[in-house]
Amino acid sequence: MKKIAIAGIAILLCLGLAGNVLAESATKDECIAKTKEAAKMINEKGLDAGVAELNKKDGKFVWKDSYVFLVEFDGKVLAHPMSPALIGKNVNDMKDKSEDPAKAKLLFKEFSELAKSKGEGWVGYMWANPGDPKPRKKISYIFRVPGKDMYTGAGIWE
Repeated sequence: MKKIAIAGIAILLCLGLAGNVLAESATKDECIAKTKEAAKMINEKGLDAGVAELNKKDGKFVWKDSYVFLVEFDGKVLAHPMSPALIGKNVNDMKDKSEDPAKAKLLFKEFSELAKSKGEGWVGYMWANPGDPKPRKKISYIFRVPGKDMYTGAGIWE
């Protein structure tokens, strides 16, 4: 009986690990497309409707292992489907999770500066993946919502 229980646990563990390995990762092209689609939606349907859609954890702007977030240039988070506690907070002083605190960057400030100066682009940084406390490299595509002082973003793990 003990051997059967151990075998059952081993099978469940293997299935769980296989599920994690087989989980699809978002692509750079998807991040670009989703951030631009979200910005277009905000301009076409209005900010309130856009924010409501972006904050849906099971909405169309959450896919694979990524999601779209929305932040104003002043650092106020308007939408974040995976961390609703950030909504309404100013994150311009939030640093990335670099192992060396002296090398940590002001992540959202860099996002805002990129959106203001170039309109769009990639930013690399260190971040902790849910379920894994060790920070690793992540890149996010930042896209300025046309005509507004805010940007959408979506990232992938490298």
